[in-house]
Amino acid sequence: MSTPEALTERQQLPISKAINEGLRAAMLADPTVVLLGEDIGPLGGVFRVTDGLQRDFGSARVIDTPLAEAGIVGHAIGLAMAGYRPVVEIQFDGFVFPAFNQIVTQLAKLTSRTDGAQPMPVVIRLPYGGHIGAVEHHQESPEAYFAHTAGLRVVAPSNAHDAYWMMQQAISSDDPVIFFEPKAKYWQKGEVDPLALATPLHRTTVVRSGDDCTVVGFGAMVTTLLQAADLAADEGHTLEVIDLRSLSPIDYDPIVASVQKTGRLVVAQEAPGNASLGSEVAATLAERAFYSLQAPPLRVSGFDVPFPPAKLEGVYLPDADRVLEAVDRALNY
Repeated sequence: MSTPEALTERQQLPISKAINEGLRAAMLADPTVVLLGEDIGPLGGVFRVTDGLQRDFGSARVIDTPLAEAGIVGHAIGLAMAGYRPVVEIQFDGFVFPAFNQIVTQLAKLTSRTDGAQPMPVVIRLPYGGHIGAVEHHQESPEAYFAHTAGLRVVAPSNAHDAYWMMQQAISSDDPVIFFEPKAKYWQKGEVDPLALATPLHRTTVVRSGDDCTVVGFGAMVTTLLQAADLAADEGHTLEVIDLRSLSPIDYDPIVASVQKTGRLVVAQEAPGNASLGSEVAATLAERAFYSLQAPPLRVSGFDVPFPPAKLEGVYLPDADRVLEAVDRALNY
């Protein structure tokens, strides 16, 4: 084993490396933090997010597992019962479903089942979303399943700084956390400051101010919304861009305040629109800011079909033009 060292100064890091540094910091701070997953050891995972961690912390804390997602999550539940803080990597979003029973019927419910006596400090890392040209089961957005499940916390960083801090915050939680990682943005760089005060894990943030329309997203979609805001500015409109960061629970206060200012709301996501997270945000804002709305809340989403072959993902996934089309409809209502 090497001598592991924590990040000590500001650096420009890709999101994948920021998550790596967040895992490293958590492992240095707490010897009960252990990692489990397929090929996460010497290989460092298919996206190299755990690169170097087994070398630095040993194979007893960075555990290469068989290809058996239900077994991996079940093992993590047992480790949590024994006093550890396991972090599970699911290799791709579409591979989580063999473990779905363990997550929703055991992991999400054990603390409630024991009347609070048994915490479940398990983090499940889940690379999600499109834009990488992959095959079936490798590009999905299953966040609604988990946000719907009581007992789970669900978060999704959109930038390197948040990825670094949110990983550590998720690991420190006594509740299970589904940690969605936008795989299309793994290589997008941003400044990470290990000395800064971390934004609370479940805080919604305004990442760009505007007056004409509120646009809301999370993960990789935040980049798309910022691109749309740049294009809208060229046409004389200012969009207020909001990053949810937390999908369950959702901090609605900043969204309500924004809609009370702009009077319009567009919610964007990669997942299909039917019974989705975007639907929930739109419905809640219709309830809580009805008299401020000057147009119906609108959703921009993937289509209600299975994720298509890679050559068609550009048609399926929302882009800045589709966001702006919805913004135009809201402005012209």
